[in-house]
Amino acid sequence: MTIDALLDNIVSAPVLAFVLGLLAVAVRSDLRLPEALTQSLSLYLLLAIGFKGGVALRGEAVGDVLGPVALALALGAVVPLAAYNALRWMSRLGPVDRGAVAAHYGSTSLVTFTAAIVFLESAGTAVPGYAATLLTVLEVPGIIVGLLLANRHAARHVGWAGAVHEVLAGKSIVLLVGGLFIGWAVGAKGFAVVEPVFGDPFRGVLVLFLLGLGLEAGARLRSARTAGVGLLLFAILFPLAAGALGVLAGAAIGMPEGGAAVLGVLCASASYIAAPAAVRYSLPEANSAIPLLASLGVTFPVNLVVGIPLLAQLAAHVAG
Repeated sequence: MTIDALLDNIVSAPVLAFVLGLLAVAVRSDLRLPEALTQSLSLYLLLAIGFKGGVALRGEAVGDVLGPVALALALGAVVPLAAYNALRWMSRLGPVDRGAVAAHYGSTSLVTFTAAIVFLESAGTAVPGYAATLLTVLEVPGIIVGLLLANRHAARHVGWAGAVHEVLAGKSIVLLVGGLFIGWAVGAKGFAVVEPVFGDPFRGVLVLFLLGLGLEAGARLRSARTAGVGLLLFAILFPLAAGALGVLAGAAIGMPEGGAAVLGVLCASASYIAAPAAVRYSLPEANSAIPLLASLGVTFPVNLVVGIPLLAQLAAHVAG
């Protein structure tokens, strides 16, 4: 990755909006986004990603999709297992909190995925139509594996039917899967009708959403001093290692450059939408601030500024 490519990613509207949110917290500004607006932006992004992914998926051959989906499922189990064991050596967290963090890092971040798509498209790299399918597939297994690891040590064992329902019925999965189906069903002709809503405005909505995430991340960074150096190092280094694994595995099964890059970014990302809801339901004794501090306060900005271009460059090298 060249210095110019890194600077191009940093000096972009979404990244700068996120930085503005961080700075607003640092100077103790009264800037806030209404909760209703934040929720609306989240719903829009989820449906738009699924919708556009479904349209693109319609043009993909079944044989081209099965391999990447199977690999994503495998990585959905490997990444949280690796995160749980890495935390055993890198932090002082107990097994329940390690499982909670592993569930977040085994799942995915919609906004990191979206930023990666924008970065790749701006660089002229083709993104396969099944990219949104991989996002949906990776959302669930990592959470389940993380909860299984933690539940062995939890004081209260929660029925798995309820935990799985909490994940599958959450807004992320419902909107992503629903959007995929709608997009696949209507195709490019049907999407053209709603393109003025889900097309060009998409990046503007992303800028607003990242401004809100910057404000939230800045607030959580204040507690970084109490988290321990080990957890902070984990939140920086582990996603890059997991992302590199995703890129190399994708290239090994013949995924194109854009597909391998997206898979790597998904493995490097950490959830702060679906995973927190499932962890709150299944592990009430876990400290919910710890995984959110790591995923949103540290890993997200690292991926946004450095991780995405690094993994895109690795994909270009091994799969381009």
